[in-house]
Amino acid sequence: MTEARPARRASLELLRAEAGDELSVLIEERVRDGEDPWDFMEDLPSVDELVVLTLRAENIASNGGVRPNASRNYRVLRQIALDYPPLTRAVWRLLGSEPHRRWDASVRIEAS
Repeated sequence: MTEARPARRASLELLRAEAGDELSVLIEERVRDGEDPWDFMEDLPSVDELVVLTLRAENIASNGGVRPNASRNYRVLRQIALDYPPLTRAVWRLLGSEPHRRWDASVRIEAS
């Protein structure tokens, strides 16, 4: 069984710029909701982690939206590290750290 890999969509610099913008939005939303940045900044992903999660989400979407099991998740993340070697450290930080979106209000509410 061969897994379809989405084609590389953009340069790493562009992906990082987009992730930086997204991270700024996440911070602004939380601050506007009255949260103290000292309380949540450590929970936010790094720019590279956000890039990895975006690429992972694109892979999930290209597979019909089916969430990957643990072994497929490992293969997807490993492939991201192979396609974008500078993201390798972020990939290894994310492996085994479910839920990945602990900074997202909807995930924090569901987990409570």
